[in-house]
Amino acid sequence: MNYGMADFIGGFWHYYIAAATVVAIIGMIWFLKSQTTRRLGTGEQAELMEPTWDGDLKELNNPLPRWWLYLFYLLIFFSIAYLVLYPGLGKFEGTWNWSSADAYSQEKARVDAQFNAQFQPLLAKDLRVVAADPQIRETGQRLFLSYCSTCHGTDGKGAKGSRLFPDLTDKEWLFGNGEPDAIKSSIAYGRVGEMPAMKDAVGGEAGAKALANYVLSLSGLPHNAGLAAEGQTKWAACAGCHGENGKGNLAISAPDLTDKAWLYSGTEAGIMEAVMKGRKGSMPAQLEYLGEAKVHLLAAYVLSLSQGNR
Repeated sequence: MNYGMADFIGGFWHYYIAAATVVAIIGMIWFLKSQTTRRLGTGEQAELMEPTWDGDLKELNNPLPRWWLYLFYLLIFFSIAYLVLYPGLGKFEGTWNWSSADAYSQEKARVDAQFNAQFQPLLAKDLRVVAADPQIRETGQRLFLSYCSTCHGTDGKGAKGSRLFPDLTDKEWLFGNGEPDAIKSSIAYGRVGEMPAMKDAVGGEAGAKALANYVLSLSGLPHNAGLAAEGQTKWAACAGCHGENGKGNLAISAPDLTDKAWLYSGTEAGIMEAVMKGRKGSMPAQLEYLGEAKVHLLAAYVLSLSQGNR
């Protein structure tokens, strides 16, 4: 999408692009004129460009037909008029001051107004009621595919890797335990979950390894008992966020480490990486971009994805 060249080029590039465009137009006019100024006289034969073949086939250097030549000139004049009216010459915005950003904003505002007028009454309804309506849920699914599937997948199951895109279809929730208002708040205002790097606080890589085994023991996963006992002595560095018993604190997005649900990785190596390097995940706020009606429908659809697993 073109948001106007003035948004991203400096003075030099403005003159460079404008000059290159003007020179190209003048060059095309000159070339056309230089190649079509001479007409053949009566009875004069055009220059033969290639020997004949197949007996009588010849390639002659005939001038362009006049109608074709005039069409080229018309296109050049059209391009000049376009560059006067619309942006195209560096930072020059055109006499009509048109931009695709403004056109997009106006079109989006028009469509959003129609959407809000249609779905505004749903804002007064409980999200559980909205989520139970198949037709409304279908609308929410289309919104999800448009705005959320890039991160969370078309099926809502998310993806794990260098960045976290959580599964929205299971029963595990970091914020609000899957309550409708919490889901809507996450979509509307976003979420940020951050764990600081604790390598130095736990005694380096060896301490992180011991601590990782203790965390594995909290959720009943295979672990080294000796290292887990050593890691328990280092747990004080983590208890401030995750609690003395490892149950976490949803108010500060510190996850429960006693269950078998993992945001990133439930392996020794994965936990060690989290301890030593820290983690940071974020969900961008969508209310300003989408509007309240779309956020409400999206929250209802996300709620419906997990209702079967609650």
